[in-house]
Amino acid sequence: MGVAGATWPDLSGIAAPETQERQMRLDSTIEELRLYDFHLDSTRPGGELVKAFSENKLLPGVVLMERGDLVGMISRRRCLEHLSRPYGVELFSRRSIKTLYQFAKTDMLIFPANTLIVMAARRSLQRSPELLDEPIVVQLAPKTYRLLDVHQLLVAQARIHELATKTIQEQNRAQLIQTEKMASLGRMVAEVAHEMKNPVNCIGGNIGFLLNYCQDLMGLASDYEAELTEKQDFIAATREKIDFDFLQADLPKVLLAIQTAAERLHQIVGGMRNFSHMDEKAAKPADLHACIDSTLLILEGQLKYGIEVVKNYGQLPEINCYSGQLSQVFMNIIGNAIDALNEHQEALAESNQWQPRIEITTELVEIAGKSHAAIRIADNGHGIHPEIQQRIFDSFFTTKPVGKGTGLGLAISHQIVTEKHQGQLNLKSTVGVGTEFEILLPCN
Repeated sequence: MGVAGATWPDLSGIAAPETQERQMRLDSTIEELRLYDFHLDSTRPGGELVKAFSENKLLPGVVLMERGDLVGMISRRRCLEHLSRPYGVELFSRRSIKTLYQFAKTDMLIFPANTLIVMAARRSLQRSPELLDEPIVVQLAPKTYRLLDVHQLLVAQARIHELATKTIQEQNRAQLIQTEKMASLGRMVAEVAHEMKNPVNCIGGNIGFLLNYCQDLMGLASDYEAELTEKQDFIAATREKIDFDFLQADLPKVLLAIQTAAERLHQIVGGMRNFSHMDEKAAKPADLHACIDSTLLILEGQLKYGIEVVKNYGQLPEINCYSGQLSQVFMNIIGNAIDALNEHQEALAESNQWQPRIEITTELVEIAGKSHAAIRIADNGHGIHPEIQQRIFDSFFTTKPVGKGTGLGLAISHQIVTEKHQGQLNLKSTVGVGTEFEILLPCN
């Protein structure tokens, strides 16, 4: 075997560790670290082991092989410990390394090359104190082994810890910014809804009077027309000029349309007020069905493209909760369902008769002897692949194109449900069938 910077006659070989390390990642493995390639046949004289350690001051240990199979490992510390004893050199230098190994043998820690650094460091530190400095054997392939210095492992683990801390800080900062944005948006929406409420109430409250007044005026005009017989020609010309018959028939319809629009606007303002409670300081009893309906009202513009919404509402009591934040959860989940259905519809052939559908079901369920409100939001889209399901609630994870979404929607939703409300947010999805999110909230 070749040797970097030196040759070792009659030895299996040695290679110094690589001089450059790769950039550490959270999922870096031990094969990315500096590994020592040095092994000896256990039948070789012990003097060759002494020579190897004396000429290579950085060598942490030696892998012992016999007929191509792993026999064990002798660390520098254990070797020198036995050689420093009285008559140690005379006893072991001429005998086989196997003889020394019988005295210096310790529990050997072997890891596959693809072991995560953080896992290897944890296992290494769990060893007994007298073994903490022992090198680790890394198996690259069948019958192919390298040595890893524990110091290198711990340094790498420390770098990964720094990287993890930095990543968490960035995630917390991004979540804080997102939360502040949502709170600011909630306050703005609340102010707009409050400002809109008065004119909306004015229109809605007066439209009924206006409709009655118009009917009375129409009746009065008819009475005048019947009495003023001598002015019939003039009245007829005026009626024709203003198309009085059409006006008489259409004016009530116009007023009814305005009344309907005012009622609709009143509903939207109510939905905005319900949705705007993002910075609530304390939990309050709320009607979850009203929260869902308010969310659907705001998302109605996105539901116009043939998406059917089916509501199977059960009997739910008022839940002590942060209604504005739960509305945000409903908004994120239903919004993702709408995006998934639209993407699936684009992928299908135009002749396909598939009907996009979102089904919302609520009911009371018993979990561990306690009553919970269950809200299930299901779509009949393409579904989510299993490998993606494992990361669906991770911060910044998204399957959407760059520039669309922050990757924080479901992560924040999971935090709101589990941490703010001590509930559960579960996912069930089958590729080709659809996806269902289940929200479980404890009842008071």
